[in-house]
Amino acid sequence: MTLHPQIIEKDGRKEFVVLPYEEFLHLQEELQDYHDLLKLRQEKASASTAPCKTLDQVVVELTDH
Repeated sequence: MTLHPQIIEKDGRKEFVVLPYEEFLHLQEELQDYHDLLKLRQEKASASTAPCKTLDQVVVELTDH
């Protein structure tokens, strides 16, 4: 994606950036996807240490009751 920013200066220093609305929406979506990916990786890492059962164990437990 190519961004088309407009830089607004204040007192000779770059102060603000204005983007076309569609570019802003795309950038916002990309950031959300990135945060979702980080959360997924964190959950996956923490799940690797969580106790788990095989499908066969679950079936046995369900049929025993």
